Amino acid sequence: MKAEKVQDSGNPTGHGKPEDWPKYIGDQGWENYTSEEHGVWKTLFERQKEIVKGRACKEYLDGIAALEMDQTQIPNFEEASKILKAKTGWEVVAVKGLIPDLPFFQLLAERKFPAGNFIRKPDQMDYIEEPDVFHDFFGHVPLLANPIFADYMEAYGKGGLKAHEHGTITNLARLYWYTVEFGLIQQDDGMRIYGAGILSSPGETKFAVESNSPNRIGFDLKRVMQTNYRVDDYQQSYFVIDSFDQLFSETYADFSKLYEEIKQDKTEYAPEDIAGSDNVFTKGTQEYAKSKDK
Repeated sequence: MKAEKVQDSGNPTGHGKPEDWPKYIGDQGWENYTSEEHGVWKTLFERQKEIVKGRACKEYLDGIAALEMDQTQIPNFEEASKILKAKTGWEVVAVKGLIPDLPFFQLLAERKFPAGNFIRKPDQMDYIEEPDVFHDFFGHVPLLANPIFADYMEAYGKGGLKAHEHGTITNLARLYWYTVEFGLIQQDDGMRIYGAGILSSPGETKFAVESNSPNRIGFDLKRVMQTNYRVDDYQQSYFVIDSFDQLFSETYADFSKLYEEIKQDKTEYAPEDIAGSDNVFTKGTQEYAKSKDK
């Protein structure tokens, strides 16, 4: 089974302008979804809600409950936004696909999460290249109901605008990838998932916390920003935070000094690397990646 390929941080071929974001936003067109499309949502939701039990973090599961998500039909962004705004000031806005980096960052900075308004076809249940409404809404939106994570996402958007000025969007994209998309968190009941790229993928949900193949490494901001990642399959390393407070406190800052250190250091880690300074929870066998690379 292939992993989902997700790139919510925008179009890697162009940056766009921050002020351009309104032109990418449109109507969700909820009334235009077909019964087949609602059926795809229902199938995906019913399958994944069982898989995330005992694997997803508490805050994510609380968000699912808070949003009163209907498993029988695709969510209505306008209705969901009413709940989110009351809790954290966020809203969900509809886009047709990937958008450039800078408008994406600007939207996050304004507490607007861009979600695809289309859903995958029945033959794409386990693999889709562009993030659809299931990935974006089921994977991302529940955590936006958590105040601390909601603040982190806003800070990330503001940081993205500054990263463009420093020419360090690549480094910041790695932070998004290894936290928002593929992050793990250590909680009282064990290691749990908060990354949307994992939570919307049935195979990787199990793989990320149960397989002996990947590394699981304690979160370190500079290390994450120096680490490449895979876009075509399950991750070879996952970074583990202690709490969302830790994530926010370590990233809610001006990264200018850190960016200069990274530029001078020039260290780049491959997805499977273990560094001498790493806090290693699990040193993976990399068996899965090796089998794929043959």
